[in-house]
Amino acid sequence: MEHVTIFATSEEAAGYDRFDHGDAQFVFERLAAAGPNKLVEGSVWAFVDWVLDDLSGLEMCRRLRADPRTRDAHITMVLDEDDPEDRRRAIKAGADDYAIGPLDRKAMLDRVLALYATEGRQSVPQVLDLGALQINVAGEQARWKGQQITLRPNEFRVLRFLAENPNRVLSRQELVDALGKAGDPGYLRTVDVWIKRLRFGLRSAGAGHLLRTVHSKGYVLDLP
Repeated sequence: MEHVTIFATSEEAAGYDRFDHGDAQFVFERLAAAGPNKLVEGSVWAFVDWVLDDLSGLEMCRRLRADPRTRDAHITMVLDEDDPEDRRRAIKAGADDYAIGPLDRKAMLDRVLALYATEGRQSVPQVLDLGALQINVAGEQARWKGQQITLRPNEFRVLRFLAENPNRVLSRQELVDALGKAGDPGYLRTVDVWIKRLRFGLRSAGAGHLLRTVHSKGYVLDLP
């Protein structure tokens, strides 16, 4: 089944139920100022409110276009009113189209489904090239200076999310959420197992210095 992610800056939208349509599954996720807080899979659509608490909707559009995970997403700017100047600024900032809000679950799905057949686009690059570190997303393989890093699936996904958020401290809870394991408190302890195995794999490939622990806060992948 194909996975379609609908990101929205609206907090309410994050609680919307998923929608199955044919061979595709549409899942709603919250879009915060720091970007996606989960691994991005499949086609991506984004609904960005004109006014946000942390930054403007225009700046959010620019950030989405600059992020390799979301640069090819279909972005809809949700305006407070139909103002020609706001529409122009939204398109200039990187939005594909606009809508007058607020939008509920049905309105978002109607817009996505209307264009999905012709505009469904993959936003996830097949290879993350981060200098000496290369991550093959489709093949679930990682290499350091050409040397394969031996990892199990969960450790690979942890490394991928860390690499998508380099030089940023990520807590255990954020890593659990990123891998879609939220809801089970036991996974917080499992993170330590994932990190231990990931460290071993990195060290074996000569990249033991990349992963750093920040006491009482979490972990960070140090990349230049």
